[in-house]
Amino acid sequence: MNQILVGKGERPVHLIAKYGNRHGLIAGATGTGKTISLQVLAEGFSRLGVPVFMADVKGDVSGLALAGTANEKIQQRVAQIGMEGYTHEANPVVFWDMFGRAGHPVRTTISEIGPSLLGRILEINDTQAGTLEIVFKLADDQGLLLLDLDDLRALLGFVADNRKEISTRYGLVSTQSVAAIQRALLVLEREGGGALFGEPALDMNDLLRTDLSGRGIINILVADQLILKPRLYASFLLWLLSELFENLPEVGDLDQPKLVFIFDEAHLLFDDAPPTLRQRVEQVVRLIRSKGVGVYFCSQFPDDVPGEILGQLGNRIQHALRAYTPRDQKAVKTAAETFVANPKLDVAEIISQLGVGEALVSTLQDKGVPMPVERTLICPPRCRIGTITPEERAVVRARSPLGGKYDTPVNRESAYEILNRRTAEKETVAPGSNQAEPEKPSEQGSMMSDLLWGTKRRQGMVETMAKQAVRTVGSQVGRQILRGLLGGILGGSNRR
Repeated sequence: MNQILVGKGERPVHLIAKYGNRHGLIAGATGTGKTISLQVLAEGFSRLGVPVFMADVKGDVSGLALAGTANEKIQQRVAQIGMEGYTHEANPVVFWDMFGRAGHPVRTTISEIGPSLLGRILEINDTQAGTLEIVFKLADDQGLLLLDLDDLRALLGFVADNRKEISTRYGLVSTQSVAAIQRALLVLEREGGGALFGEPALDMNDLLRTDLSGRGIINILVADQLILKPRLYASFLLWLLSELFENLPEVGDLDQPKLVFIFDEAHLLFDDAPPTLRQRVEQVVRLIRSKGVGVYFCSQFPDDVPGEILGQLGNRIQHALRAYTPRDQKAVKTAAETFVANPKLDVAEIISQLGVGEALVSTLQDKGVPMPVERTLICPPRCRIGTITPEERAVVRARSPLGGKYDTPVNRESAYEILNRRTAEKETVAPGSNQAEPEKPSEQGSMMSDLLWGTKRRQGMVETMAKQAVRTVGSQVGRQILRGLLGGILGGSNRR
């Protein structure tokens, strides 16, 4: 049976690969060993041939890329658990970075992320979000690709210039809402968020790869800077999860998942999230299991995850919680109530007594039934515990086969170029005028004749000059007559 050894309580505790797509939760206070549990799960799935995607918000998950080193504590833990054949080894890792600094750039397009998530990233209100919906609908109707922020800005300018016509067809658009969205885009770009949008966009199939030996690739999103922009971080990972849900085929229950998706700092996904967004997350988590994807949330407190989602997480690893405050005491109670009871354990008491590297664990066993909770010594990972140096990261990145695909940005024709070209054409040809076609050399004589003598529709230069001369002479004679009459009148009056 394919399974991952998580640790040992009264007996060895395994996570069975067949139920790896039933999702899970890793929780615990800071410094209690959550990262070690993440590494054990990630390398365990990788050894089974299952690709993993996870975010590295502190930098210490990066140790998965290099082999660990032996020390007395690790050897003691290996002996306590009885880990046969334990060796230190590196894992196949690909680093991704939205900013392109410490990994391959990971991008999507404005069109793919959609107006709802983009509105959340921009932190705009409901009225402005409605305007953004209209902008996206207009782009679809006009066949305009929205790839990056330049495209969206160009289309917003077009909407502002043609506000009356667009309001008549799509709904009221105010200049104030357009201006607010444009200001929000400036803030996003100043914070570096513009790097997320562009091409080449991330191909989901590149997250489902294995190496030549059949081990699953561990895709690590470098998020130490991205986490400073919580809504951008959470919205990006939710978009990624939604794309997997929409693009992967139904596969039912497999012997092991096609992909394991680990969502660190999960509380950021739900903080201040509107009800519609929570419903979307619940829907994705509930249904993506049938696509062969297991989702594992990692957070400090179990109640950081809403109850309707928490109830769907079958595999649990709960590290220590310190019940110092009413908030902590509530979290301890929640954690205790969500485990299958073990008559030998007082979960509410033990949860605050766990040491570093210990956890309360319950996983799904035969027929998908959760096992009674066990107080478990967590296995040491085979990889390095801790961070890697920039030089080591550069070596890992250089070995990646994806650099040629993603490291160089592409800028193809999209809304920005199309709208600018339309504007230039309007400036060249005035509205309502007819632009003359260029004449062939053989028609030059006819053109000169028409220019001099005119046509039925247009007078020639000769006629024009004659009429001008008549007008000039007439005006001079008229002025002379007028002067004569005035002189006579004035002279006569003087003589009187």
